[in-house]
Amino acid sequence: MNSSSPRIRCQGILFDMDNTLVSSQGAVERTWTKWAHMRGLDPEFVIHTGHGCRSLETIAIVAPHLDAVAEAEIVETIEAADTEGLAMLPGVSELLAALPPDRWTVVTSATVPLARARLTAAGIPTPARIVTAECAPLGKPDPGPYLAGAALLGFKPQECVVFEDAPAGVASGRAAGCAVVATTYSVPAEELTAAHFLISDLNAIAVKVFPDGLELTLTALAR
Repeated sequence: MNSSSPRIRCQGILFDMDNTLVSSQGAVERTWTKWAHMRGLDPEFVIHTGHGCRSLETIAIVAPHLDAVAEAEIVETIEAADTEGLAMLPGVSELLAALPPDRWTVVTSATVPLARARLTAAGIPTPARIVTAECAPLGKPDPGPYLAGAALLGFKPQECVVFEDAPAGVASGRAAGCAVVATTYSVPAEELTAAHFLISDLNAIAVKVFPDGLELTLTALAR
């Protein structure tokens, strides 16, 4: 695949967490597989449906006959106990070190306890304020989470860049009006066509900090 090097000027950056900052695919798949077996469901269908979404919405789709709130608590208990393989993904440390702390935050479908546990386990500095499952009435692909992220940083959505790995998150960022950069770490490129740019991982990003904002240079994958 050929690549190009587009530049994006922005004010803030909104990072998804799972499989964008933190390698957690194994833990996520083990959790949903265990829960699916508990409820007599097809694990592959559950995992695919839930990629990038909140547990509540995933359960409502795959098991509408169950109490989504109660089941989500069970899922979170399983998730919280599984920290095997959690690690910082390539390029994350360097990119975050180059960013002023008031210019970025995390927008995740995980709950506050789970998000902070995974970020800590991966050695990622957690912003004082992040957007989690509790922060918006609807989760990704609804635009609410990324609208909340932009508001938290104090910028317009159009002034923010979203980094995502899942189709639901890409759709959320685009619906919010943000520029969206998707990594191909966990999902094939052909499922991420709604993103403005595709990259292999965060090593593909170089950042310059100016008094009036940020400039990102991407080693983008050809479309």
